[in-house]
Amino acid sequence: MKYLIVGLGNIGAEYSSTRHNMGFMVLDAWAQASNISFESDRYGSVAEVSFKGRKFVLLKPSTYMNLSGKAVVYWVQKLKVPLENVLVICDDLNLPFGTLRMRKEGSDGGHNGLKNIKELLGTQRYARIRIGIGNDFGRGQQVNFVIGELSDEEKAQVPEICDKVIEGVKNFATIGPDRTMNSLNAKQPAQ
Repeated sequence: MKYLIVGLGNIGAEYSSTRHNMGFMVLDAWAQASNISFESDRYGSVAEVSFKGRKFVLLKPSTYMNLSGKAVVYWVQKLKVPLENVLVICDDLNLPFGTLRMRKEGSDGGHNGLKNIKELLGTQRYARIRIGIGNDFGRGQQVNFVIGELSDEEKAQVPEICDKVIEGVKNFATIGPDRTMNSLNAKQPAQ
């Protein structure tokens, strides 16, 4: 069984610890814990990790957030991965910091990366795990907030958040999306 796990973020060192890069942070944590490294390839950086007979292809698109669909479509087609085996990890302004929400499908919720994926895939029928980043910004400051640095307090919570998301991805592939949603969505934000 092959799965495409897409972590959304923006390329470049200046974005590495910004709220919009939560998807990249999860995949980087997984790669580090698995002692593997990413290789640059078409439309992104790719790594492979196995777990209980499943192969996970981890993809960090190199297309910038609002063009993420280009990378997703390319890798879905190249790997011949069915959409039910695709999982996208991204940040979410509509959830308190550290709150996790998994869905088997759904709207983009105003997230430009998810919007582009939907447009280019032609469907919203792919799983996603959203990581809450909160919405503590003033009127007209949304862009500065999402591409802003995490606070020291938030950075301290990132390892635990990454561990929970990685566990959720493994569960998605082994026990299925419904049971994974029941357990992952019930968990409280990191403290």
